[in-house]
Amino acid sequence: MANLATKLRLPDFKQTQWQILAGPVLIMTILAMMILPLPAFILDLLFTFNIVLSLMILLVAMFTQNTLEFSAFPTVLLFSTLLRLALNIASTRIILMYGHTGEGAAGQVIDAFGHFLVGGNFAIGIIVFVILVIINFMVITKGAGRIAEVGARFVLDGMPGKQMAIDADLNAGIIGEEEAKKRRSDVTQEADFYGSMDGASKFVRGDAIAGLLIMAINVIGGLMIGTMQHDMSFAEAGATYTLLTIGDGLVAQIPGLVISTAAGVIVTRVATDQDVGEQMVGQLFNNPRVMVLAAGVIGLLGLVPGMPNFVFLLFTGGLLALAWWMRGRQTDNPSARKRPMSKDAQAAAKAEADAAQVTEASWADVQHEDVLGLEVGYRLIPMVDSEQKGQLLTRIRGIRKKFAQEMGFLPPPVHIRDNLDLAPTDYRILLKGVEIGRGETQPERWMAIDPGCAEGELPGVPCQDPAFGLPAVWIDEVMRERAQALGYTVVDPSSVIATHLNHLISLHTDELFGRQETQQLLDRLTKDMPKLVEDLIPGVISLTTFHKVLQNLLSERISIRDVRTIIDTLAEFAGTIADPDDLTAHVRIRLGRAITQKWFPGNGEMQVIGLDLNLERLLTQATQSGSAIEPGIAENIMLQTEKAIAQQEASGAPLVLLVNQPLRFMLSRFLRRVYPQLTVLSNQEISNNRNVRMSYIIGGKE
Repeated sequence: MANLATKLRLPDFKQTQWQILAGPVLIMTILAMMILPLPAFILDLLFTFNIVLSLMILLVAMFTQNTLEFSAFPTVLLFSTLLRLALNIASTRIILMYGHTGEGAAGQVIDAFGHFLVGGNFAIGIIVFVILVIINFMVITKGAGRIAEVGARFVLDGMPGKQMAIDADLNAGIIGEEEAKKRRSDVTQEADFYGSMDGASKFVRGDAIAGLLIMAINVIGGLMIGTMQHDMSFAEAGATYTLLTIGDGLVAQIPGLVISTAAGVIVTRVATDQDVGEQMVGQLFNNPRVMVLAAGVIGLLGLVPGMPNFVFLLFTGGLLALAWWMRGRQTDNPSARKRPMSKDAQAAAKAEADAAQVTEASWADVQHEDVLGLEVGYRLIPMVDSEQKGQLLTRIRGIRKKFAQEMGFLPPPVHIRDNLDLAPTDYRILLKGVEIGRGETQPERWMAIDPGCAEGELPGVPCQDPAFGLPAVWIDEVMRERAQALGYTVVDPSSVIATHLNHLISLHTDELFGRQETQQLLDRLTKDMPKLVEDLIPGVISLTTFHKVLQNLLSERISIRDVRTIIDTLAEFAGTIADPDDLTAHVRIRLGRAITQKWFPGNGEMQVIGLDLNLERLLTQATQSGSAIEPGIAENIMLQTEKAIAQQEASGAPLVLLVNQPLRFMLSRFLRRVYPQLTVLSNQEISNNRNVRMSYIIGGKE
């Protein structure tokens, strides 16, 4: 057979998923039932299959613990509705064609439902059928549809918060990329499911209406065919065709009612690790006091003369016996007094019990601050939601990647959260729980920044660039091209926040580089240069000294990517020099070529700020003697430094002060407090092949 299948090129069902044939086969069967006349026996098989299918759907809905476990339910609901309608068409054809031959003309299933369930009385059958349709249409389907509609609305409203929580966990490193993708997919599937259920409930409602119309058409058509074509009396035709129609309607509506119930179960359940049966039994029959009270009420009614005393007293005894049995069970097993809980609920209850017993504080109460944090107002939430095409998360990841490539270490992740205390369009940036920057962003507008050369004015809301303090205007997107033509720099709202964050990260680089980052860097170096690292740490210098040297470099925005040169320099001088600041000075000299290229790319002339020789000599003497700078001299240095910075900015030159090596560290620490944008270099850090020109002399004659 295998060789024959190979020769005929038939698919190998051991390797091919046979489930892919289920949908096409079912559709072809439904179409065949609508078009081709079916014998009574085949109709019995299909009606039985419809009943079995509806029961299976209801049981699957009862045993699911989460709605997504039966995410195919809306599609199953559509196919089952089409199947019932096709059966109605097939049964209508056979009833009208052969109904005059007898009550068993449409098959045994329809005959059984028409006689056994309603006693062969078509009037009772019509009433029962209409009641079933009303229950299905007005109660179950309408309620399930409303719940699905509200559920879809709440799920869609909660999607941004869920997505932001997933992205926050991903940025914090709590979950991996695969887990984040799975959670995002679950959130999307849940929204799609409730949206589909909102629409699929209309199928069941339409099926109920179609059932009424089909019944009326069958009765009227049967009367006409029986009396006009088969010479039956009006009463005989009415009894025969109406009874067959009622049987047909009941055999279709009962599975419809079952599937409507399954739809209600699916949309009304609460997601836990228990199925619906466990939830209902565990929560309804958990408290003996409820059963004792119910037994008392029904017992009092049973004592009233004229009431069904035996039945009421029977239920009273049953409820009391059940309450007594549950009381004894809880006495033997104290844990049974509590309602069945999920694993998460049990863990939470245990934690609460432990907290109630322990009155003293513990280390578990300590909440550590995030190194980097970003808090946004509620109108900015879509900017950090990738499902709403928010670009801020992507830009932040790009900032971290670019920073790692430039500075030589990976900065901590940015923890993003919403803050209802902020204004809707405000945000703030936190470093170790302390605010280091704040700004406002208009999510529907663009920021047009005046770099100093823009011409003309733009209609909009005046503002200020949060990163560099430049004057700007919030404009509508239609004004974007005009603003660019006038010389403005136009950026989107996400870029405004990302640029501000990037600027603040560059200003606090040394604070982001802690001992943990140092150890991670060493772990990475150990893989690439194991012998070099083992010989240096902790044999030559300690981890603390190594961290301090790297932190000194980063505090003045010097990259530590060339870690081989740093380690070689430390290995050479660490045996004779213990001060991390002095070791940093030697490392800076060895990194001189990179430092020069950072501030003065290319090979052109270097335009720098210099020091007067007399002032330089005075400062050198003060440094060697360990005395402080006189207040008058310090004030004069500050004033002239401010003028020098203004002149450098006007000429477009880098803000670099060039001094002798002994003064570099002292002046850098002294001036950076007031002018953090100023870089202080020593003459030994400048490449020998570069020409230097002093554009301004601090301490000289003005």
